[in-house]
Amino acid sequence: MPGAVLPPDHRSPRQVLGHYIRDLVYGANDGIITTFAVVCGVAGADLSPRVVLILGFANLLADGFSMGASNYLSIRSETAARTAAGEEAKEKHPFRHGAATFLAFILAGIVPLAAYIFPLGDREPFPVAIVLTALTLFGVGASRAVVTMHSWWRSGTEMLLVGGAAAAVAYFVGAFTATLTGGGGL
Repeated sequence: MPGAVLPPDHRSPRQVLGHYIRDLVYGANDGIITTFAVVCGVAGADLSPRVVLILGFANLLADGFSMGASNYLSIRSETAARTAAGEEAKEKHPFRHGAATFLAFILAGIVPLAAYIFPLGDREPFPVAIVLTALTLFGVGASRAVVTMHSWWRSGTEMLLVGGAAAAVAYFVGAFTATLTGGGGL
């Protein structure tokens, strides 16, 4: 029966992934973009790598928890509203969706910080963070094609462009704010 929700033991891995795709893409996309935005803002302000790690991890954990909890609460609210209206609830596992969002956020969001966590010898961490983030944005976007059946190339490019735009805004805001406050920057 089309659209029927199968018990978990009767779902293929693709069906399970399809069920959580919204949570996974939303979490991964927001995790990598917001964390990289912090990295870009700090780099634009010409602050130390230590500041990148402090702000990056604070953002990663606090925003990741907030995203997962918000997804959980929104599904619970929708379920309660449907029940109050006499309709059948569409989703019965809000905790799983919240956890999927949180985990995707953390796993993707740590990528921009990797260049600052692991020693790179004489290399500057920011250019390495740019490359790692770009590859991950493209990869997460391209992976949507597994369940959407859209072009992996188009899906990857779309996510890369959205993330790149957010990073550019953060970098220039950091640089501009630094000049206003008498720091480095532009």
